[in-house]
Amino acid sequence: MSQPITASSRQNTPRSDQAAPSRRVGKREKSAAPPRVWTLPFERVRHDQRTNLTVGVLLMLLAVGLLVAFVSYLFTGPADQSLIGTDEAVKEAGKDVQNWVGLLGAHVAHVFLFRWFGIGALGIPLIVFLAGFKLTSGREPLPLARTTQVALFLAVWVSLVLGYVVMATNSVSVGSVWCGGIGYEVNRLLYGLLGFGSIVLIGFLGFAFAVFYFDIPNLVLFSRFTQPADDTENSDPDAPNSPLKSNRRSQYGHENDPYDEPAVAPTAMVEPYTEPANAPVDALPDPLPDRNGSTLPLTVTEPLANPTPSANGRGDLVMTIAEGLELTDTEPISAVTPPFEPDMFAETDLVAQHGLYDPTLDLPYYQIPTVDLLTNYPENQKAQVSADELEANKDRIVDTLGKFNIGIQRIHATIGPTVTLYEIVPADGVRISKIKSLEDDIALNLAALGIRIIAPMPGKGTIGIEVPNKNREMVSMRSMIASEKFQKASMDLPVVLGKTIANEVLVVDLAKMPHLLMAGATGQGKSVGLNVLLTSLLYKKHPAQLKFVLVDPKKVELTLFNKIERHFLAKLPDAEEAIITDTKKVVNTLNSLCIEMDNRYNLLKDAEVRNIKEYNTKFVNRRLNPSNGHAYLPYIVLIIDELADLMMTAGKEVEQPIARLAQLARAIGIHLVVATQRPSVNVITGLIKANFPARLSFKVTSKIDSRTILDAGGAEQLVGMGDMLLSSNSDIIRLQCPFVDTNEIEDICAFVGAQRGYAEAYPLPEFYGDDAGNSSMDEKDVDLANRDAMFDEAARLIVTHQQGSTSLIQRRLKLGYNRAGRLIDQLEKAGIVGPFEGSKARDVLVHDLAHLEEMLKNLN
Repeated sequence: MSQPITASSRQNTPRSDQAAPSRRVGKREKSAAPPRVWTLPFERVRHDQRTNLTVGVLLMLLAVGLLVAFVSYLFTGPADQSLIGTDEAVKEAGKDVQNWVGLLGAHVAHVFLFRWFGIGALGIPLIVFLAGFKLTSGREPLPLARTTQVALFLAVWVSLVLGYVVMATNSVSVGSVWCGGIGYEVNRLLYGLLGFGSIVLIGFLGFAFAVFYFDIPNLVLFSRFTQPADDTENSDPDAPNSPLKSNRRSQYGHENDPYDEPAVAPTAMVEPYTEPANAPVDALPDPLPDRNGSTLPLTVTEPLANPTPSANGRGDLVMTIAEGLELTDTEPISAVTPPFEPDMFAETDLVAQHGLYDPTLDLPYYQIPTVDLLTNYPENQKAQVSADELEANKDRIVDTLGKFNIGIQRIHATIGPTVTLYEIVPADGVRISKIKSLEDDIALNLAALGIRIIAPMPGKGTIGIEVPNKNREMVSMRSMIASEKFQKASMDLPVVLGKTIANEVLVVDLAKMPHLLMAGATGQGKSVGLNVLLTSLLYKKHPAQLKFVLVDPKKVELTLFNKIERHFLAKLPDAEEAIITDTKKVVNTLNSLCIEMDNRYNLLKDAEVRNIKEYNTKFVNRRLNPSNGHAYLPYIVLIIDELADLMMTAGKEVEQPIARLAQLARAIGIHLVVATQRPSVNVITGLIKANFPARLSFKVTSKIDSRTILDAGGAEQLVGMGDMLLSSNSDIIRLQCPFVDTNEIEDICAFVGAQRGYAEAYPLPEFYGDDAGNSSMDEKDVDLANRDAMFDEAARLIVTHQQGSTSLIQRRLKLGYNRAGRLIDQLEKAGIVGPFEGSKARDVLVHDLAHLEEMLKNLN
């Protein structure tokens, strides 16, 4: 009798390449062939993963569609009921239906909500979605079976409760959509039997479902009152014979009681290993053998007082291999020691010992200003645009365009803080240029201050018409600073600019702009915009991370920030005030920033990084040596309040350093914010304008000024008082600038200035022009008897390079420009270099070092 062939017997059968006869092998393989199993087509389809994925996605989409249709029916149901169940054609009824899912959605929602369950049917899409999610991913976010039970019960029970409310309030016409037909009809039957007492039966049904669904054996609340007061043994819920404990055991079982701690540890758990106090030496583990068979000695560290269990539940014995092991001659050193950089271990040790470098520890107790320093304006000052005003403006726009034979398909309005945007979709065949030419006609019919037409809207197939609101909203600085978007901004230099037409807070990163050019006529909010920018940075940055260079030719706009000189301001070493108002000092400051830029680029070159962010990250990780001149580099923001005045008085001396900084200073953290009243071409030259990709324009006086600052029109149509246009990345955004008052700036600066700061403002490199201290210097004022200690070395440097330049002495000898200028004067008095000749370098009168050495001997 033949035995069935099992898996083990098949493994022992000889293969065709073994010594068994081929005939017998053939018979065995024939007898071992498994019987063919026939499966139904339905079974093959059910186990096909592709089918499950397709059906699952279909169910999830169906669930979303049902939910949208149900929610829409709550608002549009009464209007759509006249189209449901009529003999009207589907095509005609579909045009009039208001449900968001169309006629089919209206039919389905009518059945589930109106005829059956009311709003209790909102749980049915959840069941469909969970079923589709399970087919798609094989997982259940919620148990499908239990969720189905709860959803179906709540659909009926909520319908009954709402049906009782509808019966009690006699609001059948209104509440039938909310309670459904089941709730209404059942309550009408119960009302005839029990009257208003039917709510007790409905409540009992909910209680019974909760008892059986959550498996509640008794009410713990009642058992507390029935427990004897003097029974101290059972009063503890964790006592062995406590009624609470017995109830939990009856509910969860003895093994599953979440509050039950067994007296004896389960056998599957391993107790933590603890070494005896006087462990014998023989109890130590055997020494570890090495690859050659010899043993390595082990040393045991001091026993731990409380051994910490490891991942496997045991306290591991801490052992270290004895030091002093020598490598064999057969094993090269390179196989054991990888080729690390020499100072890598030192850097790692520094981080391990001292942690990451924190620049804010220079002022560890510095506190960022609080929001309470800003004025809290009442909420009722928001833009008030009534529905009648919107409809009237829409009708006027449609009538105006209709007079010029321009049809409109639809029109949509968006209310902003300053203006309301009306987006229109013109009829087919209408030219955009024809609508643009009607800007003044539309403004006349609307009686508006000035409208702005955006044709077409970027990224949309519409044409925008911006109409100023009669009652504007004042955007407060406090609401901007306290907004979640600004508080959670993780930018390098976050600046809040204001609210958009969609009432969204716009926060930009000045470090990515990377420079900002501002323009606006007098009294349109330009100075307030600068204060907003400064306030934003003060609320986000530490003094060690940011410095300001403030240029104020008007001498009154930025004087409030004098109080934060020792915290946030930077200036020349010999400057009396940190806020620069003198034109000559502005030129020196700009050139000093150019020197700072060159010095920073040298640091980046030595550190082998590309920008200030990578450099500071490397310095924070202690991978740069401060003894080599490296230091943490703060961001520097240069703010010029009035460029036109500087261009009139200094001209090219101002334009060249500004253009150079705008071209190169982005990578090393120097950013420019330049403002001017009139953006004419002789103020904003092509060289400056090309390096300022971000432009911000308040209201200007003419279209020419608008095109100069924005390369597009529209700034002349603004309504003033902080209404502005931001041009960045070829997009123009209309904003309402926040308002920050003078007393708010005073409070913020007083709060910062009252805290502990640095000893002085951040020093910029010294710079003075080649004519500074030289053209007015009389030779008799130079005393060669009191020569500088570096005189001989400077003379050899000048003769060697044959270049009489102050900057050469400054760079090569690493001197400040004051001292280098005095050296040039002494060299001129000694006859080594010639007199000052404007922008040209001085002539070198000594042509060889031998002649120079003779002159130096005579002077000595």
